[in-house]
Amino acid sequence: MATVEKMPMLQEGYEKLNADLKRLKAERPTIVDAIEEARAHGDLSENAEYHAAKERQGQIEASISDIEDKLSRAQVIDPRDLTGDKVVFGATVTLIDEDEKESTYQIVGQTEADAKGGRISYNSPLGRALIGRKVDDEVEVTVPAGDRWYSVSNIEFI
Repeated sequence: MATVEKMPMLQEGYEKLNADLKRLKAERPTIVDAIEEARAHGDLSENAEYHAAKERQGQIEASISDIEDKLSRAQVIDPRDLTGDKVVFGATVTLIDEDEKESTYQIVGQTEADAKGGRISYNSPLGRALIGRKVDDEVEVTVPAGDRWYSVSNIEFI
């Protein structure tokens, strides 16, 4: 029997997925109406409106199924409840790169990742390299631009 892999996420990510799910479910009746209207135009084999509406319906149903799956496997983690001296999911980590440039990232779930916003997935190359590290540990990460070195300068749970 297969085990269901939990999907860690922050409360904010859980709420965003719920909001997306509600929005998609609210769009369902509109798509059904569009399909019915397109059917009324006759020959379905050459009806672009019908095919577009059916395709959109398929996209919505696939998205709803995907989000429901993620929500059912969600393990909501509040970083403020965490403590310790190691980098774990939810930690906010300050790094110093080889050019002495400082950057700060929070380790989050896959659905919440936004590198430009300072949030990286625990599954990303840098996220995987940081998990379990302590302050002053050095980390080498292979990214598309090449190898990068970082030093962990601070770990916070905020």
